[in-house]
Amino acid sequence: MRHEAAVHASSRDPADAVGGRSRGVDGSLCAGHARNTLRAYERDLIYITAWKAARFGAALEWPEREDVALAFILDHARDLRDAPEDDRPRLVAEELIARGLRRGLECPAPSTLDRRIASWRAFHRMRNLPNPFEAPLVRQARAKARRAAARAPAPKSKNPITREVLMRMLDTCRGSVRDCRDRAILLLGWASGGRRRSEIAGLMREDVDLREFEPKGVAWISLVETKTTQKGETPRLVLKGRAARALVHWIEVAGIEEGPLFRPVSRADRPLKRRLTPEAIHQIVRRRLELAGYPRGFASPHGLRSGFLTQAALDGAPIQAAMRLSLHRSMAQAQRYYDDVELTDNPATDLLD
Repeated sequence: MRHEAAVHASSRDPADAVGGRSRGVDGSLCAGHARNTLRAYERDLIYITAWKAARFGAALEWPEREDVALAFILDHARDLRDAPEDDRPRLVAEELIARGLRRGLECPAPSTLDRRIASWRAFHRMRNLPNPFEAPLVRQARAKARRAAARAPAPKSKNPITREVLMRMLDTCRGSVRDCRDRAILLLGWASGGRRRSEIAGLMREDVDLREFEPKGVAWISLVETKTTQKGETPRLVLKGRAARALVHWIEVAGIEEGPLFRPVSRADRPLKRRLTPEAIHQIVRRRLELAGYPRGFASPHGLRSGFLTQAALDGAPIQAAMRLSLHRSMAQAQRYYDDVELTDNPATDLLD
């Protein structure tokens, strides 16, 4: 019943759900948050309220007790699938699963636990109350749980799309307008430093400068904003040779004078006016890989990015030069792709040949 009450209360306004005006907290604190943040707070509050009601048969307290905070961490820091059927945390988890608030008995992702704890801490800050998660014993338990759950990050793409893979994908692009578009997407995405699918989908015709194409065979691409650039910066990237020609060919065939650079193509093989979505870029990469004979799931669009850096390492290009195009800010992050190159493929091993 407490869970249903929390859902009913939070359905009126996210600010109220996290302790807004109706709960005696300065409304300006909630007003300063984006609405999506308030929605996230709302979902976390519903979960935390339901968990405590099932675990302790009580409502949330302000400030919350340290033993409750500790139990929350311990209950979510282990896999409950092998726990005894009468194990209290398992029973609570099964109740939350039945209510649609939890997916399964396995240990939740560390990021999910971190977010819910962060929300609970924020609720205390909004009320100017001491935070139970700052207690030494609770902090120690959280640190141990985080170390126990630590795992190597999964690669964003199972395999890099190196030059060899890219060439096989391009061989599937023949003479249709759709093929012309896909060829330009693949070549631009790879040769400009390994662009993210959101960056490719967000390009406008106005972001392409072709004034040097005729005399030098060069196209310049302006990225309005990326994950690794400061807001307001406009990185300019160069596109040369085959990649520049493919882009210009697409612009001419599609008759694009303004608006989105890459667009859906109708069944009649005519370009539409709206822009492609990042998900559409994902589908294009997946389809071209399968047409090239690679198994499903071989690589994702991020393979264009990892493939560019991997190929740069294979060709002996200095990492600083590759980073100028990939726009990596962290040398350590870019170095991982160089480290993935087999030692026998490293150009430095051929210095005496």
